[in-house]
Amino acid sequence: MIVFAALTPHPPLAIPKIGGEYVRFISETIANISHLGKKLAAAKPDTIIIISPHGQINPDAFTFNQAPTFDIQFKEFGDLETRLSVSGDIAHVHHYKELVESTQPVMLQSQPTLDHGIGVPTYLMYNEFPKKKKKPLLVPCYPSQKTLREHFQFTSALRDDILNDQKRIAIIASGDLSHRLSEDSPGGKSNWAEKFDEKIRTSLLNRDTESLLNLEPEFIDDAGECGLKPIIMLLGILGNLSYHPQVLSYEAPMGVGYLTIDFKV
Repeated sequence: MIVFAALTPHPPLAIPKIGGEYVRFISETIANISHLGKKLAAAKPDTIIIISPHGQINPDAFTFNQAPTFDIQFKEFGDLETRLSVSGDIAHVHHYKELVESTQPVMLQSQPTLDHGIGVPTYLMYNEFPKKKKKPLLVPCYPSQKTLREHFQFTSALRDDILNDQKRIAIIASGDLSHRLSEDSPGGKSNWAEKFDEKIRTSLLNRDTESLLNLEPEFIDDAGECGLKPIIMLLGILGNLSYHPQVLSYEAPMGVGYLTIDFKV
């Protein structure tokens, strides 16, 4: 059964040793990811499926990471100290692959070092778990370069199995919205960036998945986002399940849109 679902951004600056004094610019995002971490711990999941747009992406297939143990660290951002070890859920990874491989393009990888799309929210959320309690197992999942509707169909194929699973499953979509909201943005400013972020927010609040599936590719590309496919994959799992999306925060102090949503399943 699904006991938790959320959308979180993944700014490396949220890690204290990386962000330093700049963490104050994304204080709401950090506070709300931590809030979700407390709620996640209270939900007592056995397994967390977390979808990231980064890592080793196969253009033609969706990917699960089957490593038995994952190492979360942030050396690429200059932080040589912050680390977390998390166990992988090999049984669920292989089960999901066998479930859909006859109809969906899916592959496995074994990569023990996780990307920051998974690392940032996982590290912040796991810090909210009781220290001596057993942590849930992790199933890292990655999109492809296929269409949005194909992403929706891929996770829709897993839906009934996840809903009927006797184990407690949490689903997290990790992704940022537009990276082009200001002149200081990584990709420069886009005139469509604010409209893109607003479209994502309103469509999610209205549970209007179809409008997201029908977004024009040029509109998406111009926004310079990285979160839309993880969002679509999350929605494919939720389907017509009774859930109530609540925006916890949206901020973009550095020209990147950080949207945090609790889907309240």
